[in-house]
Amino acid sequence: MSITDSVLQVPLFSHLEGHEAVRLAEATRERNYPKNSVILFEDDPGDALFIVVKGQVKVVLIGEDGREVILSVLGQGDFFGEMSLLDDEPRSAHVIAMEDSELLVLRRDDFQRCLEETPRIALGLLRALSRRLRRADDKIGGLVLLDVTGRVARLLIELADEADGSTILRKVTHHTIAQMIGSSRETVSRTMRDLVERNTISVEGKSITILNRGELSKIAGLT
Repeated sequence: MSITDSVLQVPLFSHLEGHEAVRLAEATRERNYPKNSVILFEDDPGDALFIVVKGQVKVVLIGEDGREVILSVLGQGDFFGEMSLLDDEPRSAHVIAMEDSELLVLRRDDFQRCLEETPRIALGLLRALSRRLRRADDKIGGLVLLDVTGRVARLLIELADEADGSTILRKVTHHTIAQMIGSSRETVSRTMRDLVERNTISVEGKSITILNRGELSKIAGLT
């Protein structure tokens, strides 16, 4: 896949004309990160936008005791780092490769030039930020109002909605789910077993499928 094709796969840039995507692709640089490597450190200067071409990365906060809280898991077509480019503030979280990953990097000056040359990118960026804000509001609400089972159910639905609504394509372990919902791996494992026994979901290896979305939605407080 060419860099231009990779750029067009990103929702932020998918509406661009061919020549606009080519100019944007010419401004990017390819970077490869092995599994478990740190792509960004919290409080680093914000000087680039990153686009995930292959692999999977996690955006995390790390407490003084070393405990990780996963804010989001990003895969092909997702992007991160745009906030620091817009407000000139340091990075707000760590970003770590969960598997061998290939990224495109767009530096600040090139990013701002692209915004000036193609104002439609700004509209796409606002829409993307709005979606992220809504997801953050939903996550905060879930942490406050739902028990662990409800939080697991809501996360599974969100992950499934990235695909066909029933199949979870992202590779997420019980440990990762626990870090995303603020619980322990043991509690998440018990919850997942319970959902399987209730025929609400099925689990084969690392593959998760929603069998009864209506019931899972009730558990998640969505109906």
